Amino acid sequence: MKFFSTLILSLFSLLVALVGATALAVIGAGIYFAPGLPDVRQLENVELHTPLRIYTRDGKLMGEFGEERRIPVDFDAIPQPMIDALIAAEDQSYFDHVGVDPRGLIRAAVELAQSGGTIQSGGSTITMQVARNYLLTLDQTFTRKIREILLALQMEQVLSKEEIFELYVNKIFLGNRAYGIASAAETYYDKPLAELSLAQTAMIAGLPKAPSAFNPLANSERSLIRRNWILFRMRELGFIDENAYEQAVQAPVTAQRHETQLEVEAAYVAEMARQYAINEYGDDAYTGGYRIYTTLDSELQPYARRALAEGLLAYDRRHGWRGPEQQDIPASLVEAQEQTETRGLEEELAESPEIRETARQAAERSQTEVEGFDGDVSNWVQVLSRTPSYGVLKPAIVVESSGREMHVITRDSGIRTIEWEGLEWAEPYLSPRSRGAAPTSADQIAERGDLVRVVEDEEGDLRLSQLPDAEGSLVVQNPQTGAIVALQGGFDFNASKFNRAVQAQRQSGSIFKPFIYLAALEDGEMNAASVVNDAPVVQEDGSDTLWRPVNSSRDFLGPIRLRPALARSRNLVTIRVLRSMGLDYTINYLQGFGFEPGRLPRGLSLALGSADLTPLEMTNAYAVLANGGFQVSPWFIDRVTQGGEEASNIFEATPAVACRECDEQQETVEINGREHPIAPRVADAEAVYILRDMLRDVIESGTGRAALSLNREDIVGKTGTTNNQRDAWFAGFNSDLVATVWVGKDSNDTIAEYGANAALPIWTDFMGKALEGEPEAWPERPEGVVAARVDPDTGRRLHDDQPGGISELFDVEHLPDFQSRRISRELEEASGSEGSGAAESIF
Repeated sequence: MKFFSTLILSLFSLLVALVGATALAVIGAGIYFAPGLPDVRQLENVELHTPLRIYTRDGKLMGEFGEERRIPVDFDAIPQPMIDALIAAEDQSYFDHVGVDPRGLIRAAVELAQSGGTIQSGGSTITMQVARNYLLTLDQTFTRKIREILLALQMEQVLSKEEIFELYVNKIFLGNRAYGIASAAETYYDKPLAELSLAQTAMIAGLPKAPSAFNPLANSERSLIRRNWILFRMRELGFIDENAYEQAVQAPVTAQRHETQLEVEAAYVAEMARQYAINEYGDDAYTGGYRIYTTLDSELQPYARRALAEGLLAYDRRHGWRGPEQQDIPASLVEAQEQTETRGLEEELAESPEIRETARQAAERSQTEVEGFDGDVSNWVQVLSRTPSYGVLKPAIVVESSGREMHVITRDSGIRTIEWEGLEWAEPYLSPRSRGAAPTSADQIAERGDLVRVVEDEEGDLRLSQLPDAEGSLVVQNPQTGAIVALQGGFDFNASKFNRAVQAQRQSGSIFKPFIYLAALEDGEMNAASVVNDAPVVQEDGSDTLWRPVNSSRDFLGPIRLRPALARSRNLVTIRVLRSMGLDYTINYLQGFGFEPGRLPRGLSLALGSADLTPLEMTNAYAVLANGGFQVSPWFIDRVTQGGEEASNIFEATPAVACRECDEQQETVEINGREHPIAPRVADAEAVYILRDMLRDVIESGTGRAALSLNREDIVGKTGTTNNQRDAWFAGFNSDLVATVWVGKDSNDTIAEYGANAALPIWTDFMGKALEGEPEAWPERPEGVVAARVDPDTGRRLHDDQPGGISELFDVEHLPDFQSRRISRELEEASGSEGSGAAESIF
């Protein structure tokens, strides 16, 4: 008896000691962490955030960033089923505990011991989640968990349960950029909270645990299991009766994507504006109600986006079919659920066998039928719903391929037919330069259950397509101000967020040549009629081998004037021009066009565009040519406001601009009510005008002849192709717009096409639409530019009494020498001259 008394006394003492130690530990933790804890009273005056919004120059919405999908809701406006569902899913004793749940903490402690210091589920109550979301970081550490517990205990002393719950439902992230339950209701179901069904309510309540893994758009099968587990818990806790439970667990998946509709698609520039806002305003950029107005033109941007997309798709069709994106996709949700990965759903599935069964039944009740197909296509519909469109490319799943027709199901139009005219291009891709045999039937291209891409043409017919293997960019500037008025940094931002317009440094190839020619024209040592030998160049390259550049055509034309040499893009002529001018002079001169000397190779390969430059840098350099020689710089932020539509500007751009009409002493000029400094002149007006006239020959008789389809005489430009056809370019302009197109692969592999084939069609497509109805814009000839007749073989001027010749433009201060007068052979022999052929030799 004494033994048992002693044992009981010992156990009681041990228990008292453990309780005391725990209390001391809590008190000690409170004393230790209290000085660094945030003040929970700040939650009494939480301000909901206003997103960062990006607009075009004329006020069209083109981007939203931050917690923009947040619709605040008061506790009294939360439907009781939503409260019950969140309690069942997240914290069943919420209205009873003091901020922490001992059972959850024990579970967290076990996980802590098993994981070696990292907390997994954490045992967090709703109060603790509010503490973490509003006041702490999201790292999963032991010290953060202690701070979270202490803040939760404090919070329960300051705020009511209703106030804490309200903070919770307005803060939680629920996937697809939806923050808060009201925003989620709009995002997934396009309904206010009060109109959600019980099944839809439970679906949203299942999202806080893992917004991606249990997302009804991305993971329909997993979200069904999570939803039905929550409904099971609601029944077990007495929140719903058996009848409501049975109806809800059988309900089909009805979530669809409902996104903010942008007025202009310009995601690459919107992202540039977002980065600008973060640099200027920090994290407050997302929440402070900033509105950024860019320089983008809402009419030109869609042209740029469409032209680049169509051009890349046309390139891709020329190189063959690479096959479906996915294969053997089950048609029904029942089939798909049988193949579902259940990792991460252990807690839900362990609750009861009926969770799996009711999810399967709900999948059966999600049956979807479409006209023209006999069977359930519920999974195909869900796959199409969560598969993003890429620009003009829409997802489709093959229903049947037979003969010369392919039947597909699309997201919005049900069953559609692709006729053979939209399929016959799909010869198998073998390499950039080769394709397989042409298909003879649709089933050789794709089969039932394959995910493919389709494009709708102007007549409304579908064409088989695919995400292009090549990428590209299109940059458009106002050459007078440098403002970026359109920019597309790739085929589609959703497919790749890498902005090739400003981030891709690529060799520029022959579009760099005009700047070498301009350096020679301005120096005066050469003119448009100067004759240079198009002959082999051999030079040591610093290794054991010799550098032997060649023309793209692999031939040599001998002596040739600069004008036709530029029009025909003769490499060897450009190298000789650079060698004549000297690297130091040329590189120094090129700084005026925005080229950084340190990034230009100090070798003759510079003449061939070997410098790695971005499309934006090349576009801006051409803007200097287009505006007559003024050093403008690219810019895209026009103004910034804060506080709503009527707010005043907190920033307003006033960049340096070109002004041909301004006096030399004038320092500023007013444009649209703003005073702008006048950009410095970096190239003589005469030299720029002559070069521009030479570039017109590129269009009329050179590598850019395809641009003649625009039927405009004011456009000029230059094609470019780099070694092994890795990059294809076209840069061109008139006095109002300058645009540059680049096409290539991010891998730097060959695209197996020239600039005239891959880039120029995109440029002409864009410029044709951008300049439609606009008057031609060619600058006035400077007074210092004169026309004179020259001998086409020698480039020398002809006297008035000398017949023939061609007309050429010259800087009046750099006219070529006269051609010696020629005499007939008979007179030369009769005079006994030396046989020079010059009239002077007989006198």
